[in-house]
Formats: sequence, structure tokens, C-alpha cells
Amino acid sequence: MPLLLLLPCSVAHADIALIAHASIAKVDEDTVQKIFTGRVIEVGGVNVVPVNAGSGSALRNRFLKAFLNQDEEKYTAYWTVRRYIGKGKPPRELAGSSADIIAFVQATPGAVGYVEEADLKTGVNVVNVLLRK
Repeated sequence: MPLLLLLPCSVAHADIALIAHASIAKVDEDTVQKIFTGRVIEVGGVNVVPVNAGSGSALRNRFLKAFLNQDEEKYTAYWTVRRYIGKGKPPRELAGSSADIIAFVQATPGAVGYVEEADLKTGVNVVNVLLRK
């Protein structure tokens, strides 16, 4: 099944590519923020399954800063409170490589994740491009 590339994001050291299962056609920046904070659970009629890189990884830290304007500590605290008040659970974490995240996203309907752009395989479709400074 094809994998869709949604938002390559230029950050200080490397590009982050937001990827999604083929069942997710397009996601804007606001929706990305809402997906990874549990405020959006469906996109285009498809239940989303967000997946984070492993806790403490450089990729995750760059993603949190670029897309959510948070650091690891704030993000973890945010999800601790949301879990406590019954407002969801944090996105699944994959501590492996970008290849593991890509494989998970390809195999899981509704999955949304992020990887180093340099780790993307050929054959993905670019849906939207967002550059950050």
C-alpha cells in the first residue's frame, strides 16, 4: 500500500517528514498539532493512529519543538494530565529506526508518524510542503 508524505519540515539540523498511511489524504499543520495532542482522533472519516519516535530521541525532540512548540518534559506532563482526567492516551512510541516507523505507518490504516526526510524510501507521494525556520 502506498505511503503518503504529508509535511516535510525544515528544521535546524535536518528535515522531518510527516508521513501517513494511504488512507489519510492530507493533513495541515494545525491538524498535526491536534493529532499528536489527542484533540483530533479522525481525519477525513478515518480514525488516526499517531506514532511518536522513541522518548528522548533527537528526532522526537525536533518534532515536538517544530510542530508542537513543546519539549519532552512539557509533552509528557501534558499527556500525564490527559490520561488522569480520562481524555485519551499518548501516541504509541516506536523506539526503533525510521524504517520501523515507516513500516508501521504503511501497515496501519490511519497511522500518522514522522521520520528523517533522508530516511524516506522512493515511491511516496508529496501532498503538502511546509518549511519552518
